[in-house]
Amino acid sequence: MSQLKLGLRDNRTAFRPGEEIVGAAGWQLDRPPKSVEVRLFWYTCGKGTQDLEVVDTVRFEQPQREEARPFRFIAPAEPYSFTGKLITLVWALELVVKPGDESARLELTISHTGQPIVLHR
Repeated sequence: MSQLKLGLRDNRTAFRPGEEIVGAAGWQLDRPPKSVEVRLFWYTCGKGTQDLEVVDTVRFEQPQREEARPFRFIAPAEPYSFTGKLITLVWALELVVKPGDESARLELTISHTGQPIVLHR
């Protein structure tokens, strides 16, 4: 069975816009991959239609069946992570291997305070 793993420097998952998001992606696969990439994206959850946008991608050249590779992103200026009564916006990193549908996800917070903005009290 394949194993995928995402890790961040100092296990940090909260960032302010402009800060570096630095980590490593590791994988042990049952078969050689055609492509391996890490995506930085946000998505909404809650009532209504889900929105999702991939903001940046790091593609690993000539991936092997088993390895670990570093990655680096810059936390975008917007949108901020927030939680509301009806909808929540979450940032995440996702390690994606092709062919197949294998992936690993790590949720992040991006805002001016490093904490999700709370829209309800």
